[in-house]
Amino acid sequence: MSEASWCDITTENAEALVEFYEKVMGWKKEPVDMGGYSDYVMMKPDGTPVGGICHKKGVNETLPGGWINYFTVANLSNSLEHAESLGGKRVGDVRHHGKDSFCVILDPTGAPCALYEKGSD
Repeated sequence: MSEASWCDITTENAEALVEFYEKVMGWKKEPVDMGGYSDYVMMKPDGTPVGGICHKKGVNETLPGGWINYFTVANLSNSLEHAESLGGKRVGDVRHHGKDSFCVILDPTGAPCALYEKGSD
């Protein structure tokens, strides 16, 4: 069974959206260097990560706007094969975060999500 692992949003104006969520939700931003600009991990006041707010450029240029949920799967390759055979589409290539791997997909209705496989320690 899959579980939601993370969520983030890709937007043209990350700074304005960060300010919105800081004021509305009380979250704090933690900048992540993206090589010339920063994306942001948003944190609860106790330091617990909530999600990410990313610029729609660089590695995120082709991602759809709106919140994207990342669902943990046991085997990313198998899940991608099943998704594509059932009418889903990949958005970009498989990407890596440390030992973990993920890929954004569109389900058959066009709704985005990401499949996320946790790597071995």
